[in-house]
Amino acid sequence: METLPEILVLEILSRVDDSAAVACCRAAWKTFNTLSPGLHSINLQWPLSSYIESRSRVSNASSSSQITSPLKTIFLNLLSNLIVVESVRIGVKNLPRDLLHVDVEDKANDLHLTDEDFIMEWLPRVSRSLKSLSISDFWAQSCHNLVELELKNAWISVDNLNQMLMVTSLTLESMRLTDKELTQLNQSFPNLQVLNLIDVRGLKLPKIYLRHLKTCHWTITDAPPFLNVIAPNLITLRIECKKPAAVRVEAPSLTHFRLSIPHADPLLVKRYGTIKTVWIEASLIYPLLAHFRYTDSLDHLTLDSLGLIKGPFGIFKFTLQNLFNIFPNMTSLCFRPRAWSAFEVRGSIFGIGMEGLKTFCGYLMIVNLSLTLSWVACVLDQCYNLVDVSLLIHRNVSSNVSKDFMRTCMLRWPKLNWRWGTWEEGKEDCWISDEDLMQMSSDMKPEFRCVKKQRS
Repeated sequence: METLPEILVLEILSRVDDSAAVACCRAAWKTFNTLSPGLHSINLQWPLSSYIESRSRVSNASSSSQITSPLKTIFLNLLSNLIVVESVRIGVKNLPRDLLHVDVEDKANDLHLTDEDFIMEWLPRVSRSLKSLSISDFWAQSCHNLVELELKNAWISVDNLNQMLMVTSLTLESMRLTDKELTQLNQSFPNLQVLNLIDVRGLKLPKIYLRHLKTCHWTITDAPPFLNVIAPNLITLRIECKKPAAVRVEAPSLTHFRLSIPHADPLLVKRYGTIKTVWIEASLIYPLLAHFRYTDSLDHLTLDSLGLIKGPFGIFKFTLQNLFNIFPNMTSLCFRPRAWSAFEVRGSIFGIGMEGLKTFCGYLMIVNLSLTLSWVACVLDQCYNLVDVSLLIHRNVSSNVSKDFMRTCMLRWPKLNWRWGTWEEGKEDCWISDEDLMQMSSDMKPEFRCVKKQRS
């Protein structure tokens, strides 16, 4: 064998799947040891029986330091010997079906392979070249008390996944799941209170059915045709879809709902008697709002558009009265930038006065000063019990135009509490300080400072 070409020896060594066997080969033959740094993968599976036996031998020892579990040490030694690592598989094998009843009752973490300190000791070294990663933890040490789990940038199978009863918060981001309907996820994490599914792909007719869920954020890039959320204790729900989809929500405790979707057909929101806040971002806004008809509990409404094709309110003239017919007790209304632009295009100045609205916020472009002023007047004159008005002007609007617009508004409606700011797509909103606002009201200085940034 000493005459074998090195490339052939490396090929032989790379076909040995078990890294423990590779270590034996390195010890047995110098050539194997010399060429082993050329390997690109580690597969180290530690028998649970060996671990339990080692603990039994020292169960009567005075110090737990006599207990040795070389899995982590062997793994780190193997890793340090490789130049480029593309695949890592490390875990505990021969696990019993009922992992919760494994006869290990101490607080050891010898086989806690997702321990943060252990992970940070080796993962940064291989992150640039790593293509495949598999870690199988020992439940009795690592997952029994786990309450928060976050996984990103992976393709995982959840078949035969054991229940994780203690986990109350789960985040999956940039993932591909084999659980197309989320059936296994619902079963494996029955006590979730917080669920974040951010760009999770591979779904088909997914349904979230979690009794204890309180907060859910679901962002979908390749939207399946139908989304279903059933959660009796859900309070906050945010759904963002890049493609049209049918959405069904059954959440009697729902209080805050944000939906961003090109088109939802149909949108079915059942049993939402406590809803207080709604944020709708869509290509066609009004058809979605119609599904909330006669929602007496809603207090704050935010509208934004994903485009101006035919106008987000539909092909008919839109009035504020349309909104108050749906949400008769609404006290706060916000028109985000594209929604306000569409309101100027497809809205109607005529309408019946609304006395319930107390707070209004608008994001303005001011392409035509007189036109924008007329639409602001439409809102402020019809909602005659307004108290607080916040208007943000696009940063590209000249300071002279902004100054004239602000002066006109404050002179025409002097009893309102005014708040002014600037906005720009993709940047934080910038609000004018009270000091500069007072100066502006007296001498209309064109320059002012931005003192507070916020996202609406």
